[in-house]
Amino acid sequence: MLLGQLERMSRESMMTEAEIARQLTAKILHLIQTQEKTKKEVMSKGSTGMEVILASLEVCGGRRVAVFVSKGGPAILLKLLISASKESPPSEELMLQLHSLLAKVGPKDRKFGVKARLTGALNVTVNLLKQNLLNSKLVLPCLQVLRVYSSNSVNAISLGKSGAVELMFKIVGPHTKKNTTLLKVALDTLGALLKSKTNARRAVDRGHVPLLLFAYQDWHRNDTRQRHMLIRKGLLASLRNITNIKCGRTAFIEADGMRVLYNTSNECLPVRTLDPLVNTSSLIMRKCFPKNRLPLPTIKSAFHYPLPHVPAGGPVAQIYSQMPGVDDVVDDSDEETEADMENDTENEEDEKDCRNDDIETDLSKLRPREIHSRPFEELRVYDKFFLELSEDFQVSGVPYGRTRVDPFKLGVDASTFTSTFHLRHKFYNIYNLYLTSLVHYIEKKKIHGLAKEGVAKEGVAPGPRPAPRGTGLEQELVRVLERVALEADSPLNGGGGGGGGVDEPPVNSTRHIHSPLLVGGIAAARRGGGGGSSAGGSDCGSEGPEEEGPLLEVPDTMVKGTASVPRYSEVAYPDYFGHVAPTFREPLLERAYGVQRAKIFQDIERLIHPNDILDKVVYDLDIPSGPVIADDGESLKFNSQFESGNLRKAIHVRQHEYDLVLNSDINSNHYHQWFYFEVSGMRVGTDYRFNIINCEKSNSQFNYGMQVLMYSVQEAIGGKPRWVRTGEDICYYKNHFSRSSIATGGQKGKSYYTMTFTMNFSHKDDVCYFAYHYPYTYSTLKMHLSKLEDLRSPQIYWRQDVLCETLAGNSCPLLTITAMPEATTNDHLCPFKNRPVIFLSARVHPGETNASWVMKGTLEFLMGSSQLAHSLREAYIFKIVPMLNPDGVINGNHRCSLSGEDLNRQWQNPSHELHPTIYHTKSLLQYLAHIQRAPLVFCDYHGHSRKKNVFMYGCSVKETVWQSNISTSSCDLHEDLGYRTLPKILSQMASAFSMGSCSFVVERSKESTARVVVWREIGVQRSYTMESTLCGCDQGKYKGLQIGTRELEEMGAQFCLALLRLKRLTSPLGLRTQQHFLDVESDLMETRAKVTSPTTYVMEEDEPSFQEEVDYSADSNDDDPDPDVEASNEPEDAALHLDTLSDCETANHKK
Repeated sequence: MLLGQLERMSRESMMTEAEIARQLTAKILHLIQTQEKTKKEVMSKGSTGMEVILASLEVCGGRRVAVFVSKGGPAILLKLLISASKESPPSEELMLQLHSLLAKVGPKDRKFGVKARLTGALNVTVNLLKQNLLNSKLVLPCLQVLRVYSSNSVNAISLGKSGAVELMFKIVGPHTKKNTTLLKVALDTLGALLKSKTNARRAVDRGHVPLLLFAYQDWHRNDTRQRHMLIRKGLLASLRNITNIKCGRTAFIEADGMRVLYNTSNECLPVRTLDPLVNTSSLIMRKCFPKNRLPLPTIKSAFHYPLPHVPAGGPVAQIYSQMPGVDDVVDDSDEETEADMENDTENEEDEKDCRNDDIETDLSKLRPREIHSRPFEELRVYDKFFLELSEDFQVSGVPYGRTRVDPFKLGVDASTFTSTFHLRHKFYNIYNLYLTSLVHYIEKKKIHGLAKEGVAKEGVAPGPRPAPRGTGLEQELVRVLERVALEADSPLNGGGGGGGGVDEPPVNSTRHIHSPLLVGGIAAARRGGGGGSSAGGSDCGSEGPEEEGPLLEVPDTMVKGTASVPRYSEVAYPDYFGHVAPTFREPLLERAYGVQRAKIFQDIERLIHPNDILDKVVYDLDIPSGPVIADDGESLKFNSQFESGNLRKAIHVRQHEYDLVLNSDINSNHYHQWFYFEVSGMRVGTDYRFNIINCEKSNSQFNYGMQVLMYSVQEAIGGKPRWVRTGEDICYYKNHFSRSSIATGGQKGKSYYTMTFTMNFSHKDDVCYFAYHYPYTYSTLKMHLSKLEDLRSPQIYWRQDVLCETLAGNSCPLLTITAMPEATTNDHLCPFKNRPVIFLSARVHPGETNASWVMKGTLEFLMGSSQLAHSLREAYIFKIVPMLNPDGVINGNHRCSLSGEDLNRQWQNPSHELHPTIYHTKSLLQYLAHIQRAPLVFCDYHGHSRKKNVFMYGCSVKETVWQSNISTSSCDLHEDLGYRTLPKILSQMASAFSMGSCSFVVERSKESTARVVVWREIGVQRSYTMESTLCGCDQGKYKGLQIGTRELEEMGAQFCLALLRLKRLTSPLGLRTQQHFLDVESDLMETRAKVTSPTTYVMEEDEPSFQEEVDYSADSNDDDPDPDVEASNEPEDAALHLDTLSDCETANHKK
């Protein structure tokens, strides 16, 4: 009767009575379970009870299924299945109905797999399938139930032992037009079973890999109308799961799987709807590409610097304790075993703790407080850096407090300098013609803008060398003139500097270049490729062949005063000619559809067509005789032996393709991201492909429109000295080079990534430089500071001190900038000394060159003549360390100093021997705290490689507690919201600044960074890291554009304006109106409501997806996230493996 009512309700569509339907279903299930008579009636041949349940479930869909599951229906059906299987023979009709019902309700029951295993239903279904393989009517529902069973990993192993894998291979076969639905379900089931590595090994051992490849090839060949894509996808899914294990990859290669998938994929490329097949095939081929080690003798840096002492257990000690040859072992083993998988894992998702364990939850550590870890007697030595605060400060001595720096302070003896700049009479007129021509060019550009042609060569009378004046274009172009001289009577040798007090041979400090006005060719001026040897100096000024023209000898005073581990003896051309930001916009690169896939297929061709590979090394720092290798002129020439250069090896792999290997940070075996190298010998109209093959990060902004930077010397000579964004077909993806577990903190199975781009050069025999971002060298900083000092006005108090020397012996400058007091009376000196202190620093990470360009904008604004700049100097005393890691910058490091450590992880307990710049900078801050003059604002400038825009990270007790979900009383969360004021001001006035990307959460992993230590130990509430994008912006007036030096310098200036507004808002007059604080509170609450991630480094990138659906992570078995890449809570886009975010202070395997 009850079944009749249910059937009648279903037929009459009276399902609005949901409660009645639930009651009837419960009663039916109760009767099935308890009443023997009703049970027999349901099981009888003539009963339609099971059919009624199936029909009603089909009519009502998920709602009825959910009710059925909630009432324990699946468990009852499984028990009924066991009971029915005991009859001899079992009722085929009942088995058909039971399996059809289980296939429908099983996916809705999260415990279904466990229930089926515990009741013994797995073997019932497998045995039924074995006995009825030819009965397609019964096989289909059995396969559907097996598919549900197999979704549980423990069940998959158990089914494999029962022979389910072999059963699937009996059903799966070549192309056929019959039973395609059954075949689809069988392939889905097989794919689920093969996720178990035990089952995958079983399939390999029984020789099923060739069968799968043959079946796929056959379906590909015969499915010409593309009607059976699901079957082809199912075959590929099975291959993908089998190749997750080493023996599966080996079997795939031995069965010629690379060639099969490569050929079929190429045939699918013209049809866009077949992209899922192409992408899966690409993933399998990349995964099966034999893993190789990098083509290097060792993954340790090509250079080694002896440290004063090597801390036991530190990174350097671990690296150099390894035996030769064992630091880069290819690991192709399977990452996981299934020994621990026999346990039930059904509740894994329920048991996940969504709270991020890295958030600091100890309120005592979250309380910012001044920690006087050093007695003030030790800190008194830092009095000399705060003369403006001393009681006996006087404006007398040097006029207006100006401490003129010796122009020869860079290490050049005065007499030598004079003799070097002696002009030979033979070239006097040529030299002056060159100078006056450039001056004429500068004046012309000031009036008419950037001309389309180069420097004027006619109609300019010789004249004396004018004094440089102004800033901007004039200074950038005249910078080379300030150091140009003809050869002296003797070469400028000697000096130079090795580090660490070790005597080193003198370094030649001259470099030969052709006069831009006199010579058409450039590359010929490079003597010895990377050398600048003293022997080459003998030719300077001699009468060589007329087509070469006379040579100019440039005294490299910058190199002379700079100590590098490789003992660089030349300066890159961009440091001579300078950089003038282009006036045109550089939009984010829109990548054509299918570009990355085409690049990956070209890589796969190396294995399929090995005869096309040249594999010729053209540059190698590991060769003792010299990195530049002579060839027949068919290959490009490379060089990175100059300040900040980083290229270890270049390999000519195909006709116009080169693999490039970056050098590790010195005293390290990883950190590959920054690159800066020179290329010459190119041909016009040829597409060259460059592959940087040892990148480490799992994703890059190169996948989101960022381009590489290029500097053309031909363009610079023609009047356009500038870095420009360039390169086409830019991609970033995982490659087949295996990372050593030694370099990944013990993790196995990791791979390097390739950053590839294509370049078509515009000038024959040009000399071009490529860089990750706009280079800003240590020598550039010294020249910039020298110019700023020369251009200051009497109203500016400027002092440049040497804070300390680095490990290599380079000076770390400390700047003091403020306004001079109007008079020496106490009425003027007292406000002068009591100005709040602003402490700024930058470039602790050498590869974040954008931080230096932002600092450049800040310094130029502070030294400017505007009324705003004057007001800012009157408001504050600025203490600035513009480059915290000179050694890393000089030697082309990306992350570390010569100690092999990230200096931004040493602030808690820096060593005065290994981390001198951090030790003394922290001491300055501790000194200020001791004298009750802690900075009002501390800001460390950084660059961010994975996010767009400019943003800040700060520190807040309240926001950290909110994100950690710890319980605390409201009184414990009392906090001044002033830490949000400065970022809020910047978001209102700077187009590139994004308040939405800011975060103020404190993490345990960041407790030794500058931002957290200064906040916690020095007690600076407004302690920030300001991150500037390396890529571009997705908001404001710069939306869709790549960021340039103009925008970065503008950001530095806008930071100064924000400080001026902060002064006005926090002044006693400004405090009378609290509206801005209300705005900050409102903004804080909005941010809290929108927060989707608990920490600063797990915020989503919010990048748009590409049309091209490519798995950028490549290896599906690389399930565990990289330890150096924090996991995002946002869902992954199907097209991308979105790497997660970190601020500049991320742990060791970061940026």
